[in-house]
Amino acid sequence: MNPESLSAAEKGSETKPKPAKLELIKVKSSLDQSLQPSMLWAPATAKTTPTPLFVFLHSWSGNYKQNNAKWLQEAEQRGWIYLHPDFRGVNQQPEACGSRLARQDILDAIDYVIKHYDVDQSRIYLAGSSGGGHMTMLMAGHHPDRFSAASAWVGISDLAEWYRFHLKDGVPQNYARMILKSLTDKPGTSDEIDAEYRDRSPLFWIGNATELPLDLNAGVTDGKTGSVPFANTINAFNVLAKKNHTTPVSEEEIEQLWELGTLKDPQPSDQVTDETYGREIHLRRKSGNARVTIFQGGHEGLPEPACEWLSKQSRDTSGFGKSTPESR
Repeated sequence: MNPESLSAAEKGSETKPKPAKLELIKVKSSLDQSLQPSMLWAPATAKTTPTPLFVFLHSWSGNYKQNNAKWLQEAEQRGWIYLHPDFRGVNQQPEACGSRLARQDILDAIDYVIKHYDVDQSRIYLAGSSGGGHMTMLMAGHHPDRFSAASAWVGISDLAEWYRFHLKDGVPQNYARMILKSLTDKPGTSDEIDAEYRDRSPLFWIGNATELPLDLNAGVTDGKTGSVPFANTINAFNVLAKKNHTTPVSEEEIEQLWELGTLKDPQPSDQVTDETYGREIHLRRKSGNARVTIFQGGHEGLPEPACEWLSKQSRDTSGFGKSTPESR
């Protein structure tokens, strides 16, 4: 990708240390039979020793060639297999942007790795930032039983709302134009178009993921200094909170974070110190297997806290696809 085309979250994914050498693999789509690329790295022992699989998803304007070396470095240091699938590349065509084809590309790439390596299927981890955060939440909602845990950063949860956020005096700006290329028309045009927006928006599916350990994160200034308002993350958490019959984050609290950057009356959990983040925490809530964190920062993903949290999760996924069909 041309560096000029990358958002702040994507630029923040880059790092100077020389990463492990990635291998290009091509996996046949089980839906349209096309060959889809992924980048892969595995420790030498992964052929014979059960090894965690870390699936990291590229961002909105990126593809499988995107430099996410900090995330790769975390995987390498932990001895995890690192998989970086393409899922139809940049979100500017109907086949991309959370389509059924794009979702299946991720599943097919995981199946390829399971076939060729000794994957510990109780430790299949998923993560992504920005557009990768959108896709992480979407995969969690559509296919919650495929993953042992998922960590999503500054992701889009409702594409129709995000389209409207990127209108200026009614005129679509860059991300809104990309949505139009992906969804073919604006929300509200027809029932068919609205159904596509819903199918590709995590907000309408993440309620399926109550059994999945899920870590949702956003910077408190995102939406002002960045392109995705942090309410996208909180709204996704609130779907799970309501499903779990626990207290959601209130509209008043969301408004305080937006206007003040902090809560007037924080709960004890909001005042936690988490050294892995290296940032002040403004809000942290839990509901069932889900956790939401709003930290001091903008449109960015933090590899160390994501991978540290993931490393503590274990959940068997070996039965995926062997009994009942997955929800779509």
